[in-house]
Amino acid sequence: MATSRTFEKIAFVCSDVPEAREALERLTKVYGNAPAASADAIVALGGDGLMLQTLHAHLHDRIPVYGMNRGSVGFLTNDYHEDDLRGCLARAEASIIHPLAMRAVDRAGKVHVGLAINEVHLFRATHQAAKLRISIDGKVRLEELICDGALVATPAGSTAYNLSVAGPILPINAPLLALTPISAFRPRRWHGALLPNEAKIQFDVLEADKRPVSAVADHTETRAVTRVEVEQASGIDLFLMFDPGHNLDERILSEQFRY
Repeated sequence: MATSRTFEKIAFVCSDVPEAREALERLTKVYGNAPAASADAIVALGGDGLMLQTLHAHLHDRIPVYGMNRGSVGFLTNDYHEDDLRGCLARAEASIIHPLAMRAVDRAGKVHVGLAINEVHLFRATHQAAKLRISIDGKVRLEELICDGALVATPAGSTAYNLSVAGPILPINAPLLALTPISAFRPRRWHGALLPNEAKIQFDVLEADKRPVSAVADHTETRAVTRVEVEQASGIDLFLMFDPGHNLDERILSEQFRY
């Protein structure tokens, strides 16, 4: 989706690395640094970690975020440049993504909630393998998965942790979620599932006392969970901006042909 607004007021954020701080100093001298609440766009100077932090900080603000890579991993960012930044923002294409909502219940019965732009994952907390029962839309689909853990990834997050555990890469506009096991022991041949993005996924932790499990929504962790529910937060729109021909659709497509 191409943007059609002007970008007179730009807010800048940066990571702690020297390259990002130096870029912030140079750019603010030219373009100023508007408060995020009144900005037309936020420019994030760093890597994917900073992009996730920025998106989380403005989950409900509907402010487009344009990343410029001053970090080590820049899948969600554009190449760094200083000239004609307002023109670059005006020509940029926006991808709309939705986070995942996690609802986790711990052994004491306390409910914890979190939002994840990349993925929600469960992982064993001790040397014992986890045992999980997986239900989709209220129907049990897998009675017992013995594993290190499992995750649910958005299309935007499908190239992150999901890809590293051999999960599928999803086109950014695909109405899908990836459900992927982490080091599955039984059943050996189950490699996960592609689910409609309207699906409601529930993990029940079996033998939770003997085999404790943690649940993580991006950087929000809940320990000793007994049940975790995950679904797309369709009411939250996040706008990521990319240079023409270099948008998230193209990046995800290209990633599938890397070797």
